Amino acid sequence: MTRLGFLLARTLRAEAPLAALSAPQPDLLSALADRHVALIGNARALAKTAHGPAIDAADLVIRINRAPMPSAASHGTRTDWLALATRLGDADRARLDPARILWMSPKRKRLDWRSATSPGFYLHPLHDHRALAARLGAPPTTGALTIDLCLRAPLASLTLYGFDFFASLSLSGRRSAAQVPHDFGAEGEWVRALAASDPRLRLI
Repeated sequence: MTRLGFLLARTLRAEAPLAALSAPQPDLLSALADRHVALIGNARALAKTAHGPAIDAADLVIRINRAPMPSAASHGTRTDWLALATRLGDADRARLDPARILWMSPKRKRLDWRSATSPGFYLHPLHDHRALAARLGAPPTTGALTIDLCLRAPLASLTLYGFDFFASLSLSGRRSAAQVPHDFGAEGEWVRALAASDPRLRLI
């Protein structure tokens, strides 16, 4: 696809040509097989911890959106995959340098050409977003979408760091829970129920 074709498909919300740029979901899930995965949320409380070495020891580290990393001691240093729902500036792209970008947002108009043509790019299907939104009763966060995706894979473990469901707010901004369209209470209950039923999932 040319850049002009991409821009046209994005403007017209033509899903098929955009989906053609994506790695197939089964291939993505296969890449997680038997791996210990660390998924890093952006809760402010994580900055007060010393989980960095444990994060870096994971087989695969996935971060979310602009992924602020105040220190290596709390957040680690690696970003293998980046789950995005926002455009990534050049400075953040260079800082994070992900090997694979996952576009999790249903808002295709935010998707940029550089991300969409990056190696291993993945576009999360709209029907998967709708299914999780129906389950939660609200638009899911990028973190919730990524948890849902990862647990479909035959991975060894999924450990969540920096997920307190907005109790300490987010390192990514100053908005309160009332200013964002998510139901953090429902997401917290959903994740805790998953952890109780799936021994691969651990919430730190």
